[in-house]
Amino acid sequence: MKKKILILGGGISKERLISLETAEEVYKELKKNYKVVICEPDKDLIKNIKKFKPNIVFNALHGQFGEDGYIQTILESQKIKYTHSGVLASSIAMDKDISKIIYLKNKILTPKYIKFKTDQNKNNLLIQKIKKKLNFPVVIKPINEGSSVHVYICSEKNFLRNLKKMNLYKEILIEEFIAGREIQVCILGTKKLGAIELKPKRKFYDYEAKYNINAKTEHIIPVDLSKKNLEKILNIAQKAHKLIGCKGVTRSDFKFYKNNFYLLETNTQPGMTKLSLVPEIARYEGMSFIELIEWMLKDASTNR
Repeated sequence: MKKKILILGGGISKERLISLETAEEVYKELKKNYKVVICEPDKDLIKNIKKFKPNIVFNALHGQFGEDGYIQTILESQKIKYTHSGVLASSIAMDKDISKIIYLKNKILTPKYIKFKTDQNKNNLLIQKIKKKLNFPVVIKPINEGSSVHVYICSEKNFLRNLKKMNLYKEILIEEFIAGREIQVCILGTKKLGAIELKPKRKFYDYEAKYNINAKTEHIIPVDLSKKNLEKILNIAQKAHKLIGCKGVTRSDFKFYKNNFYLLETNTQPGMTKLSLVPEIARYEGMSFIELIEWMLKDASTNR
């Protein structure tokens, strides 16, 4: 009998469409050798799991509810094997403040930042604090979103205008802007799979640059780094993966500036679309898309 795989896709996050694309790409590969369904993580999720009785759940969700420990808690309660990181690692990696605290405590370089409550109406004081601690330009971002959703690079001139756009969040990060090269690293279990460099045509590697083929972001692999620096960035990504307690596959995002690697974040649910980086790194390292997916299925477990 064919193994049954339930792919979780869609969800309620701002990354819903990318999640559906990931789910569809995985489905197209798995349907050849498995009995597969794509399922929304809605109010009928547990009922659908019990009805379908999958051997494994492939988590293709991105962003809030799918990547932050919530869906993992539900899957743990059903004692079902699932892919990617578990409850605690997912929630830590998704929270940019907590993950930065862990990086800093363990001597991993990350951009300096201020945590800011958006209901604080002390804009003049905030600008003074930024000038003292970070300097302009700065990056403002939600604490718990992915895919560069609502991320803005701000000068002093446009800072307050962009800050108003963040009122839908209770807390945000205001982070020093690090110029330099965009490099991302994939960790596969205990293996340092590889790295890729991105040269966006846009201001930075934002949502459009990530997912719109018309943005024409240049993907460079192999990355032009010395052997020593390549090993260094791979080791930092692996260290972050271990410290957070990640399982399965992760992708860590770096800026390389003045011979220093700054870790921006570690993603526990990297995309699996046609433009996604993890499949591209895997392909360069001699691992096909189906081999990558099947590695994740073999790695799946309960109590992650």
